[in-house]
Amino acid sequence: MWALVILPTEPFDSFSIYEQIADNIQTACLRLFDMSSSPSNFEVTPTAAIIVIGDEILSGRTKDKNIGWLADQLSAMGVQLAEARVIADKKSIIINTVKTLSNAYDLVFTSGGIGPTHDDITTDAVAAAFNVPVIRHPEAERRLIAHYKNTDLEFNEARQKMANIPDTATLIDNPLSAAPGFIIGNVYVLPGVPLILQAMFEGIKGKLPGGVVMTRITVQCSTGEGNIASILADVDTQYHGVSIGSYPYMKPGHFGTAVVVSGLDVKLTTKAATMVERRVRAFGAEANIVNADGTLVK
Repeated sequence: MWALVILPTEPFDSFSIYEQIADNIQTACLRLFDMSSSPSNFEVTPTAAIIVIGDEILSGRTKDKNIGWLADQLSAMGVQLAEARVIADKKSIIINTVKTLSNAYDLVFTSGGIGPTHDDITTDAVAAAFNVPVIRHPEAERRLIAHYKNTDLEFNEARQKMANIPDTATLIDNPLSAAPGFIIGNVYVLPGVPLILQAMFEGIKGKLPGGVVMTRITVQCSTGEGNIASILADVDTQYHGVSIGSYPYMKPGHFGTAVVVSGLDVKLTTKAATMVERRVRAFGAEANIVNADGTLVK
């Protein structure tokens, strides 16, 4: 067997090679230090998704009130709600949706399907999504027995079903009707009744990760959004990390557009909103940055 050996044309200098390696290591370390000290690495915004489960929502018989409420709560905590889905009471759909969103986002909240009736299948489906069995949870059962003991209602087989919880899950307290929700992985399983969901969410809110709270600035413009669409597109392109939405409104005697400028960087968002205000005024329409109540910002 033959081997081709290429000899260097210059004298071999081991010291210069080691010196070059040392320089490379130093450069790499400095880059890592710069990355770790970057403000953006400390200002991580958790992401979330909501799954509303129920045929009654899809049929229109029941109007969902949970997505909007949860969105407000998460936004105030600095959690970015990235997706919300309304799905049917079908086990395979629930399993696939939970798997998909659990892998895609930091937090997933489900509402509906954990009651005592035959079509309340969320618990079984979520357990299957995490490949764990459903157990009769001793603490959940104890709470329900104590709750129904003080009522005229029988703790029958259907109500006992609400003590079934996926193995390894952690209970979410229910201060109103005792039947707990649960946490498994990054999925928070809550009931569909808005009042109960809200009470249970308040109990876990302090334990959820938060992030940088979104800054939202409204610029009220006395013209239609079609007239200023190009302006908004220009500003949106110029300020990366800022999103711009336009919402037409009608009030007695006039109409206009509320332009909402949102971003995590307060200074950048303020600059973008000020730019929208200035550009719309230059176009010839009235434009003012306003407070949440519609009054002018001083």
